[in-house]
Amino acid sequence: MVDNRLSEEHELLRDSVRTFARKDVAPVIGDYYERAEFPTPLVRAMGRMGLFGLPVPEQDGGMGGDYFALCLALEELARVDSSVAITLEAGVSLGAMPIQRFGSAEQKATWLPKLATGEVLGAFGLTEPDGGSDAGATRTTAVLDGDEWVINGAKAFITNSGTELTGFVVVTAVTGTRPDGGKEISTIIVPSGTPGFTVAPKYSKVGWEASDTHALSFDDCRVPAANLLGERGRGYAQFLSILTEGRIAIAALGVGLAQGCVDECLRYVGEREAFGRKIGEYQAIQFKLADMELRAHTARLAYYEAAARMLRGEPYKKEAAIAKLASSNAAMDNAREATQIFGGYGFMNETPVGRFYRDAKILEIGEGTSEVQRMLIARELGL
Repeated sequence: MVDNRLSEEHELLRDSVRTFARKDVAPVIGDYYERAEFPTPLVRAMGRMGLFGLPVPEQDGGMGGDYFALCLALEELARVDSSVAITLEAGVSLGAMPIQRFGSAEQKATWLPKLATGEVLGAFGLTEPDGGSDAGATRTTAVLDGDEWVINGAKAFITNSGTELTGFVVVTAVTGTRPDGGKEISTIIVPSGTPGFTVAPKYSKVGWEASDTHALSFDDCRVPAANLLGERGRGYAQFLSILTEGRIAIAALGVGLAQGCVDECLRYVGEREAFGRKIGEYQAIQFKLADMELRAHTARLAYYEAAARMLRGEPYKKEAAIAKLASSNAAMDNAREATQIFGGYGFMNETPVGRFYRDAKILEIGEGTSEVQRMLIARELGL
């Protein structure tokens, strides 16, 4: 029989993150969101809790947990706010995991202990201004000149790339031509502050206002040849694998947002009165909340299954895509319904559901659009 009960360690982690989210994040995040300010004190607090090191081995300075533990933390954070959740998600799955999965012993020793404690954040430089979902359309180039890579190009929509904590960006770049005539794409570590590496002003975004996102440019940016991450020419394959496991983490974040909508609405319908009755007594509201809980619950089961297959070493590409698609749908639908239940108050940024509504849309775009997820599922079905 399938048993979805959490282990004692996972239960304790979930409870501690839930407490942190409600006591430390919830009271202040609205102000950060309104100012579009990166919440450095909250991020440092998450670092002290060990959240950035959850799936990092102990010998590398981490907590020695598993990827599912990261997902549980993301779900609980996103029940309160998605900006802090995506900061953690990107910091681990897109910042630390490439170093852990593909880094040399020296690269791991240099970066993983700092990444695991949240002392520094790593960023993931894949998307380009004209690339979008076509990650293979990389135009950024890196030419080996003696013992240095010379990088030229641009990246777009890069999370955690311009904070005071950002230590490096791992970028994909064309480093040559494959025997079949295609692009040879490699990944290279570019430390913050490297001459020729410019971080553009932060974007004015629809949502995730308290997270950090920038465009990046590289103009004859030189880094040591030893900054090549993994095998030359394997960058595209490396980042596809990183994105596949990252979809499970984003799914957990989406579930958290969907469940947060339920949480806020349950509180509100027990207080708000209309036509002489608490609105939670009306069947129309009850049915909305039943459907919202259904979406969150089924999306949670989807990411649990994908994470379980990943940890067992089984193929999980289809399950990760299903989880990402299901959670994105649940987040969007629940945010819309929550805003409707709150009425005019739901249109205000001062309410969590107003922020949930703004934050939900990016889940259908980031780390693989919903269309890409459908394409992956269809391919895994043999189509």
